[in-house]
Amino acid sequence: MKPKVYIETSIPSYLTARLSNDLRVAANQNTTIEWWETRRQGFELFISEFVAAEAILGNSEAGRKRLETIADLPKLSVTEAVRTLAKALISEGPIPPKAEIDAYHIAVATVNGVEYLLTWNCAHIANAIMRPKIEEVCRQQGFEPPIICTPQELMEG
Repeated sequence: MKPKVYIETSIPSYLTARLSNDLRVAANQNTTIEWWETRRQGFELFISEFVAAEAILGNSEAGRKRLETIADLPKLSVTEAVRTLAKALISEGPIPPKAEIDAYHIAVATVNGVEYLLTWNCAHIANAIMRPKIEEVCRQQGFEPPIICTPQELMEG
């Protein structure tokens, strides 16, 4: 059985965007493309309604490309347990209220038992300072959190 990976919105964004002039962003885009082309077959990929909702935002052509990229991926359920965990992630402190959607990404992946949450969102999700707090809240709520990582971290193995 393949490990499960929740694909957060930054992944299809990096896959479909024009190559950035910022060297770090361009490197992350290239890593994402490489992971998508060479490694994703080793995993079961999932999204949520939140990914689809975010993917369509902004430029209509870019939104269409992002949605096409994730169109065949199954959506995980958003249950009352997901809502409760997302609210706890905000009220207990690791995720600020302004990043509510990020709390929902984490909660969907966690409650649905996904092994990895793949993201380039290092402000509120793949953040070394916040990660232990996120994991603690998930465990306090009775769930084992996913491993939150970037495509670079999930490249080998």
